[in-house]
Amino acid sequence: MKMKVEETYLRGCFVITPKVFKDKRGYFLETFNAEAFTKKTGITTNFVQDNLSKSSIGVLRGLHFQKGASAQAKLVQVIKGKVLDVCVDIRRDSTTFGKYFSILLDGETKTQVYIPRGFAHGFLVLENDTIFSYKCDNYYDINSESGIIYNDSKLNIDWDFPEEKMMVSEKDMNLPTFEHLFK
Repeated sequence: MKMKVEETYLRGCFVITPKVFKDKRGYFLETFNAEAFTKKTGITTNFVQDNLSKSSIGVLRGLHFQKGASAQAKLVQVIKGKVLDVCVDIRRDSTTFGKYFSILLDGETKTQVYIPRGFAHGFLVLENDTIFSYKCDNYYDINSESGIIYNDSKLNIDWDFPEEKMMVSEKDMNLPTFEHLFK
């Protein structure tokens, strides 16, 4: 797997830039190779579920996570379009507990983010008809799902987008604050 791998300041969270081979026919890239991933990150993972969403500009999804034995690591990427992707460290024993990392992901560069278990995740769509893909290392469990409100004052995430133009689901609008979850 030809890729550049850089760990973010959040331990275990990696930005992965694959090598994209382009010619007059289009492009080709390897989106995941378990052996190369483990060699470059030191992480052995077994992805068991792939998810795909299509959204319009201004759609904000998140900040989501699953608790306990149902926690999920994710490998996320944009197939088409552009998003602001946000990862929040919710590992109580981490030196970066309550800190976030954000990055622009788009369908041109094919950059990916590996988000380990113990993180909340969300993204804001910046182009119409954006297709977002993510692999999970654990199955979705409705009884373990949780989240943090996107505009939490303690996290103070800079979405760099007018809040009045955001489209947030009712479910996500009613998520608790970081402080409420992690007293």
